[in-house]
Amino acid sequence: MRPMTDREIRGAFVNCSKGAAKRIPVPRDLDDRPWDDLDFLGWRDAGAPDRAYLVTRYEGRDRAIVLRSAPPAAWQVRRSMCSVCLTAPSAGVSLMVAPRAGRAGQDGNSVGTYLCADLNCSLYIRGLKDAGPSARLPEVITVEERIARAVANLESFLARVHR
Repeated sequence: MRPMTDREIRGAFVNCSKGAAKRIPVPRDLDDRPWDDLDFLGWRDAGAPDRAYLVTRYEGRDRAIVLRSAPPAAWQVRRSMCSVCLTAPSAGVSLMVAPRAGRAGQDGNSVGTYLCADLNCSLYIRGLKDAGPSARLPEVITVEERIARAVANLESFLARVHR
């Protein structure tokens, strides 16, 4: 992923108003992010733990989406697998729900997927962040193939947001 500025990120949101995008708390450490190792930039809102944000290239353009997640109930606390990177990190997996883009989102329609709670899929795939014991199933595919699969999984989710 190429490095992005605060302004570029705010301008890429597709499922919220321009006013809401201006109020989103974009990470202050953008210069320190490992951009070359990211397939997407994801972060949680420190002031509202149920909110998260994701930005990536999709269909040749920068696209960002607003996500919401509910804290798991006590009976739900178990290891789950991320739908994007196919990792079951010890940090957990959350059901992330995104309002759909356009009129559908304004009408209250949304789509969801399971994502790593810390949104570090790219780093887990590359082995740059430890996901914990038994977080990944043994595979015979290369890291590049895992990256391609994760990108395809993310694009599939983004396509549902854009429909």
